Amino acid sequence: MKRTSILVLAVVAVLAGGAGFIVDQLLTGAGHPTFTPSAVLPVILVALAVAVVAAALPVRRATVGSAAPIDPFRALRIAMLAKSSSIVGAFVAGFAGGLLLYVLTRPVSPSLGSTGAVIAALLSGVVLVAAALFAEYLCTIRKDDDDEQPEPDEPGLGLSHLD
Repeated sequence: MKRTSILVLAVVAVLAGGAGFIVDQLLTGAGHPTFTPSAVLPVILVALAVAVVAAALPVRRATVGSAAPIDPFRALRIAMLAKSSSIVGAFVAGFAGGLLLYVLTRPVSPSLGSTGAVIAALLSGVVLVAAALFAEYLCTIRKDDDDEQPEPDEPGLGLSHLD
């Protein structure tokens, strides 16, 4: 499994930011109030961040040898959870960033309640990304000596159909 690329997270955040800006633009154009995330969203995202790191700690202990061996499929599931959590965190942070950008560029000063909820969602998305990337790091194993691939110029391993 390849680790999550910062470029992928940045693209997700930028696209989600554009979506957040457009959502608020469309809502305001239709005469509705701007979108405000739920106050529970930051709590859920931070709880997910804590859970992902807590799930990755036994994997790290097993890879450094200070704990009992762990099922490799369990380790893979935790690594995939961390990877998907980082993408969700980037999406939430980007979407909230787009909402915040729209609200701050309006000529009318925004209410503190809605702006606070958007800022809390943005920060909790960033926390989730950081925690998920850390959990991915905890799930990586060091390369063993026997993991090396054979050299292509060794006898018997060449491409015989091209000779």
